[in-house]
Amino acid sequence: MSNTNYTTEVAILGAGPVGLTLANYLSKQGVVVTIVEQLDSLIDYPRAIGIDDESLRTIQSLGLVEQVLPHTTPNHAMRFLTPKGRCFADIQPLTREFGFPRRNAFIQPQVDNVLLQGLKQYKNTQVLFSRQLTHFSQDAEGVTLNLQNKDGVAETLRAQYLIACDGGNSYIRRNLGIAFEGETAPNQWIVIDLENDPLATPHIYLCCDPVRPYVSAALPHGIRRFEFMVMPGETQEELSKPENIAKLLSKVLPSTDGIEVIRQRVYTHNARIADKFRVDRILLAGDAAHIMPVWQGQGYNSGMRDAFNLAWKMAMVIQGKATAELLDSYQIERKDHAKAMIDLSVMAGHVLAPPKKWQGFVRDGIAYALNYIKPIKQYLLEMRFKPMPKYHDGALLSNGAKNSPVGKMFIQPQVRLESGEKVLLDDVIANDFAIIAWGVDPQWGISDATMQIWKKLGVKFIQVIPEVQLGNKNRKQFEGVITVGDIGTDIRSWFGKTTESVVILRPDRFVAALAIPQTLDHISQQLFKKLHVK
Repeated sequence: MSNTNYTTEVAILGAGPVGLTLANYLSKQGVVVTIVEQLDSLIDYPRAIGIDDESLRTIQSLGLVEQVLPHTTPNHAMRFLTPKGRCFADIQPLTREFGFPRRNAFIQPQVDNVLLQGLKQYKNTQVLFSRQLTHFSQDAEGVTLNLQNKDGVAETLRAQYLIACDGGNSYIRRNLGIAFEGETAPNQWIVIDLENDPLATPHIYLCCDPVRPYVSAALPHGIRRFEFMVMPGETQEELSKPENIAKLLSKVLPSTDGIEVIRQRVYTHNARIADKFRVDRILLAGDAAHIMPVWQGQGYNSGMRDAFNLAWKMAMVIQGKATAELLDSYQIERKDHAKAMIDLSVMAGHVLAPPKKWQGFVRDGIAYALNYIKPIKQYLLEMRFKPMPKYHDGALLSNGAKNSPVGKMFIQPQVRLESGEKVLLDDVIANDFAIIAWGVDPQWGISDATMQIWKKLGVKFIQVIPEVQLGNKNRKQFEGVITVGDIGTDIRSWFGKTTESVVILRPDRFVAALAIPQTLDHISQQLFKKLHVK
């Protein structure tokens, strides 16, 4: 039987959420994509249970958020309990900076499936299941993957670039010899998912029990997840016996009669980060680049941030709009933030299960006191401790100011269109760059040469005015400009905190640069250099 040869522009190894998200984004931009997955189908057991506002915003950019929201429980609170069951920290951020609730419970396989089905609309996108990667190599022009299908037939896939989303045990990362430094937590945890939630209370509870800490989480569709720390000497085989599962659950349920266990698994918590995220034409994303303990639900969300950061850059390179140097900004921007999320997750694990017993007493005493200090309580409740990505260098033009919004994600309020319809801001921008000006013509002062480059890159010019002004028939209209009304004062307040009134947004909604009309042309030219525009 002859060898099957495939060619593609971007090969993605791994059909997890990161690979599927990258494939959707690139396909939407017209890039030819092939996903290679060694399993026969998507993983069907629940893994991640928390999806944040940034990830939902990423899924919105794929045009799939309406299909995903029914699989979530919005505004999911996180409550830390003392051994006696008293709540000492109740984290429930209710703000919507990015257009969606900040913490949401979800069932990962259902959302992964929405992402997989989303690919069916792209005729140039292929998903190859049941493929074993046997060898790979790269040269100056691209990457070659040697595969074997389930009938043992050899196949070759040739791509311009490979994005490895093949998990914490990444075959690609290991074979490239990239260091994966960090530590493995000394303890393991057993996860038990139950059908028809026997407690049926909403939210997620983390109980800091010195004997055996545990987590109890309400999930959508009536599923309850329990996680218990595995004690020294206990094995997965022993713990998984029905009588031992019942014994664990009897600690948290009044009765274990008739409970319906969907599955149980033992997890080890690792905290590691790859030394580099790019080697020439091969890039690492998601767990292949960094893995972290589950306590802040950030493993999944950090992978989704990688996907959003890398996807638009890869699309620009494949489309010939930028040179390959743009891809270096992916590691520059993502590595430090991934490291900050790992540190936060490790710290949260220590709060739940302090390495030493005396630390538990100290924690409970401090937590009790902190609950009565309002600013600290707000800090916890609103999740202000979660480090928001802030990129200091990379595909942006930092002005060096300490509190500059450059390198941070732009807000996403609802805005009113001239038609009277209310939409989220990103729906106006689509997957383009955006130049947004408060009250004035965002094209003013841009030279013809600069305008040609902006048009080649794909840009939306947006003028924001107070909503009430939309009704003014004598308003000056600007050709090629979308005018939207600021419904509350969200956008005006945002601009009120900066000295510039024009913002340049990247396709991943991060602020690339700030300007005023008089400096916009010059700032655009400087930004093109940082974007390695061809």
